[in-house]
Amino acid sequence: MGMSLRSIPTSLDESPPLHRARAAFRARRSIGGLAPQHLIWPLFVQEGVDLVTPIASMPGCARVSIDRAVEQAAEAACAGLAGIALFPVVPDRLKDPRGRESRNRQGLMARAICAVKAAAPDLLVLSDVALDPYSSDGHDGVVINGKIDNDATLPLLAEMALVQAQAGADLVAPSDMMDGRIGVIRRALDEAGYPHVGICSYAVKYASAFYGPFRDALESAPRVGDKRTYQMDPGNHREALREIRLDEEEGADWLMVKPGLPYLDILHLVRAHTALPVAAYQVSGEYAMLKAASTAGAFGYEEVLLESLGSLRRAGADLIVTYGALDAARLLASVPPVNRQQ
Repeated sequence: MGMSLRSIPTSLDESPPLHRARAAFRARRSIGGLAPQHLIWPLFVQEGVDLVTPIASMPGCARVSIDRAVEQAAEAACAGLAGIALFPVVPDRLKDPRGRESRNRQGLMARAICAVKAAAPDLLVLSDVALDPYSSDGHDGVVINGKIDNDATLPLLAEMALVQAQAGADLVAPSDMMDGRIGVIRRALDEAGYPHVGICSYAVKYASAFYGPFRDALESAPRVGDKRTYQMDPGNHREALREIRLDEEEGADWLMVKPGLPYLDILHLVRAHTALPVAAYQVSGEYAMLKAASTAGAFGYEEVLLESLGSLRRAGADLIVTYGALDAARLLASVPPVNRQQ
């Protein structure tokens, strides 16, 4: 069984909630550089057995069945990565306006968490909390009369987070951007006996054009409208400080900035105004951009991958979520790639 995040001893004089952030504590011991323990690898999990479905807009990435995700989790652990972030690819037949499948204790997400945690108990497992993969509307919240109903969404997110905690998630990661969700989720976890499970809040998440390939991967694009009513305005930097302050007060353990490279100024600002661990997400569009440019011969993928990740570290990221995590770990360790069946 993996060590409790709160049981990690630290000389940083951190408050108890920070003890949940095991990988962030490791990262702080080597501030200034880039190492595998700074990286988190996102995995897209689908139903089925022995399935690897390539994602056309994200070369080198695929939707995988749980058994293949277990193999990838073992690879991540062997490569020294901090953890993995799980995202479910939910069949359309299981989607509905309130995303009921998100609270299914025998559902895809719960089974995936349980399986990868059993295979790699010391690997940090982050689980996504949002309705959009499960919603027939494709939005992060409940849609009522054509509008997102923030208050109707909150109890559903709390129940979803609890299901994920029960399955073995180390950190639940609300990416939905509903107001007040961190406090509601924290109370639900504590009252149910999961005070050791952390919350990685997508505190600063912009309404970005760089998310396109991710929505292709999950088949979760909004059916009507867009997400600008609840994600942040890319032109507004002041809102970031307000969001991190509110999420800290509500009980967040990590703060996420998303996207990464186009928002280095925001990442640096957040780092300067919080003592919490800060993560940056090098999103699907950033990764696809590196791949496309390298394929066109503009530059080498490997060199630019490491340079871009290094810039996120330099700007203040303790942890980086990136689709190039395993590639970067092998480059940093000078380990030749393993041939995986595709």
